[in-house]
Amino acid sequence: MNETIATIHDLRSIHGNFSEREVSNEDLQTILEASVRAANASARQSYSIIVIEDADMMKKLCGYAGSKLLLYCVDYNRLFATAAHLGYDFDADGVVSFVTGSTDTILAAQTAAVAARSLGIDSLFTNGIHRGDINRVYELLNLPRTHCFPLIALILGYPTQEPEYLKGRLYGPGVIHYGSYKPLSSDEIEEMLAYYDNPDGHMALNHAWMEKGFAHYHDWFFKVWSARGEASATKSQMFTLLESAGFLETTLPDVA
Repeated sequence: MNETIATIHDLRSIHGNFSEREVSNEDLQTILEASVRAANASARQSYSIIVIEDADMMKKLCGYAGSKLLLYCVDYNRLFATAAHLGYDFDADGVVSFVTGSTDTILAAQTAAVAARSLGIDSLFTNGIHRGDINRVYELLNLPRTHCFPLIALILGYPTQEPEYLKGRLYGPGVIHYGSYKPLSSDEIEEMLAYYDNPDGHMALNHAWMEKGFAHYHDWFFKVWSARGEASATKSQMFTLLESAGFLETTLPDVA
């Protein structure tokens, strides 16, 4: 296993227990320079990265705090400004632009996480920015209301204590498909359930399912975790924001 592969296998999420140790400005710049090296469509880099260093602001944005927070936004405003400067029209409306921009954005964010870990810096990806009123993110950070959407937050820092284990990951049927897509068989689903239920695999989010008497982790996941009431309100607000930003079209364009 070479050094790069070892770094990827060593990635772990630190949930809310970052120490007060600061990520140096030199390391931050190294991470950001690596982040923007990620692959992107047509050399557009259709994203913006907002660097937050104030812990109170981090908590207002996502509920967590570390040394640094990098907010990755799908953002076409730089391209619109460049087109206007040169006297061109530019179109980034619709779901295709959002999917393309989201891909650019997530690739840059994941590259940042890998770069940080290579420097001994841990991280946490969180969608906490989408909990509650998402408008607060626009207001707190003065984000453009059109052609911009806060996609994911990456918190950087050092843990107060070393995690006891690395989280498990699925590898095999249902995740890896050779040649064509292959639905899971009943036996393969049972094997996957057993893999999640095995504490030594460290796959489950927590042990609440065992404490509450559920037969499987997925019983707890579907009945409790996935059934939380916040989902519908978040979906409605997200749809409205994406529509007003120009990323959703309520009517499909005519196709000749």
